[in-house]
Amino acid sequence: MYETKNPPLTPELYAYVLQHNPPLDPVQRELVEVTHKQLGDDAGMQSAEEQGPLLAFLVRLVGARRVIEVGTFTGFSALSMAQALPADGTLIACDISEEWTAYGRQAWAKAGVADRIDLRIGPALDTLRALPADPVIDFAYLDADKENYVNYWEELVPRMRPGGVIAADNTLFHGRVLDPRATGSTAGIQAFNERVHADDRVEAVLLTVADGLTLARRRP
Repeated sequence: MYETKNPPLTPELYAYVLQHNPPLDPVQRELVEVTHKQLGDDAGMQSAEEQGPLLAFLVRLVGARRVIEVGTFTGFSALSMAQALPADGTLIACDISEEWTAYGRQAWAKAGVADRIDLRIGPALDTLRALPADPVIDFAYLDADKENYVNYWEELVPRMRPGGVIAADNTLFHGRVLDPRATGSTAGIQAFNERVHADDRVEAVLLTVADGLTLARRRP
């Protein structure tokens, strides 16, 4: 049997984790709280609070200037990454909802990073396929409809520069990835995990962060 070294994540332990991570700034905190207040159950689509500082850390770690986000929702993850970009950096944010991303637009402007975020409303696959094929993307964050994860992956990987990183959220999908009869979004995540694991264009790790986070680095 495999033995986990992960302790049970009690509310107290989770609070301890957040207390020992970089704190959210006032604009980030307000956006998180507004999302939960205004959107109810849909707020569960927001990236976990600890993922904001993690995404910013990764953007800085790879020295990213060109970032793609597939799935923006109310803009918390985009805000976190844009704040980590240099002044001349650009984040293309893909989403289909004007309503949800309106919360993000307000927060991005308040944080002074709206000029770094190019929000594109429409099917993300269309947006990705319209991008130049040149491998110039430094960092990508994937957090949209799970049934299209493999399709997004196939558009993103060739466009990543050597050493560029893709982060994919929800790759444990609430533990449902173990279901042999999975359909829909769960089956999409299962197919994605198998595709990434077999893809020799990248080196990848699947981490037990939040709902599962896969990090993949484009090989030289």
